[in-house]
Amino acid sequence: MPTLFRFLTVIAVAGGIIYGVVFALAHFVGPNTREMTVTIQPDKFLKK
Repeated sequence: MPTLFRFLTVIAVAGGIIYGVVFALAHFVGPNTREMTVTIQPDKFLKK
């Protein structure tokens, strides 16, 4: 039984660390927004 408890404890700690990293990335790192222009050739609109 101690081996199972140790395994579950390690899994819980690893899950908590992963959750903390995802939480920190979601709240403290913002996306960089910029304007984007894409040129599309007119022949792409014509059906064949």
